Amino acid sequence: MKVIRNAALADGRTRDVRVGPDGRIDAVGESLDDIVGENPDDGSEIIDAGGKLLLPGMIDAHVHFRQPGYGHKETWASGSRSAAAGGVTTVVDQPNTSPPTVTGAAFDEKREFAENSVVDWGINGGVTADWDPESLFDRPLFALGEVFLADSTGDMGIEAELFEDACERAGSEDVVVTVHAEDADLFDQDAKSRDDADAWSAYRTAEAEAAAVERAVEVGGETDATIHIAHTSTPEGVDAANAGGATCEVTPHHLFLSRDDLPELGAFGRMNPPLRSEERREAVFERLADGRIDVVATDHAPHTRAEKDASIWDAPSGVPGVETALPLLLNAAREGRLSYERVRDVTAANPASVFGLPQKGRVEAGRDADLVLVDPEATREIRGDDLHTNCEWTPFEGMDGVFPEWTMVRGTIVWDGVSVAESVLPRSTETAHGENVRE
Repeated sequence: MKVIRNAALADGRTRDVRVGPDGRIDAVGESLDDIVGENPDDGSEIIDAGGKLLLPGMIDAHVHFRQPGYGHKETWASGSRSAAAGGVTTVVDQPNTSPPTVTGAAFDEKREFAENSVVDWGINGGVTADWDPESLFDRPLFALGEVFLADSTGDMGIEAELFEDACERAGSEDVVVTVHAEDADLFDQDAKSRDDADAWSAYRTAEAEAAAVERAVEVGGETDATIHIAHTSTPEGVDAANAGGATCEVTPHHLFLSRDDLPELGAFGRMNPPLRSEERREAVFERLADGRIDVVATDHAPHTRAEKDASIWDAPSGVPGVETALPLLLNAAREGRLSYERVRDVTAANPASVFGLPQKGRVEAGRDADLVLVDPEATREIRGDDLHTNCEWTPFEGMDGVFPEWTMVRGTIVWDGVSVAESVLPRSTETAHGENVRE
């Protein structure tokens, strides 16, 4: 048993929180008397929050922990430790590993790697010409995603007919379809003649995103599939998702970086979708602040420095972000650009709702004790060398973040401000990772 005293919640209330031996929140009250009742000496460990901010742990619904196939970039152990140090308590891994997670056997192989995680996890299945929906839907699938409407990786893009079939099947199975929405037919081929750092952004146009979002929500309506648009990078894409009744997510790199940063970032700033103009970045941030964006997810996609240190056309796409997302958002709230309630909603409450996690996402009795304590006024400069990801670099170098003092997953502190837990959490049939994360 643990009792967290004098904690400030995102809505400004000060509360005490009791965590039961099962790793769930037993009670939330205005005082210790409210939550311990007639047994004040029950042996609970007392944790004094000292008026600091207590948040539900971030649910990062979009990570690439690279195993199987690319363990030199990241592993489930290193990626989950990076998550814990950044206040992320649940991650959802995407299917474009090697082999891609498009069959039941590939799902099972990835699940073995996921057992090394120190945070809770889910696994998304994917859709390619080789996918096997019968075996895939027979597994504890979290969602379908990223389903690519562009040939983003060279081997994951799918034809319109296959996308429609996948949406129809997902709709019948009540599984969310997470869509990477870019229309490759609208890429600017003239940009391929350029070799400057901005060429990738010029090539993968904003118009390509909006058109693909419109198509995705149209198919979702025709097939009764629940559509979630991944890493929306433009205000037009956000608006198209809203108009079509889809949920959407944005990434920290599309919120805090723009094409203006590319001269300094070079190929380290290449990702899919690419960075957009400063004007579009500001418009996306406005939509985050006013509630038109549902989820912030990182699209944590690490590569080594050697791999990224290449031309804009030869470098792989993707940047790390799982450890810095919540700190960047909290710093924006500290500066008055967001409310703490919006940070809570887009990182925890909303992803729990979108992806069917009723036991996560809020500081409430009956929920998992996935909790993060931060001092909102204690900032730290982000440095790649300080992070726990294998790739040891960050596109946010030098920016300020508000990092957790500790991170708790189902009642167990997995990050204490100095070190990350060295082993996975104890498991039971009720609190297991992965297959039961959606109980």
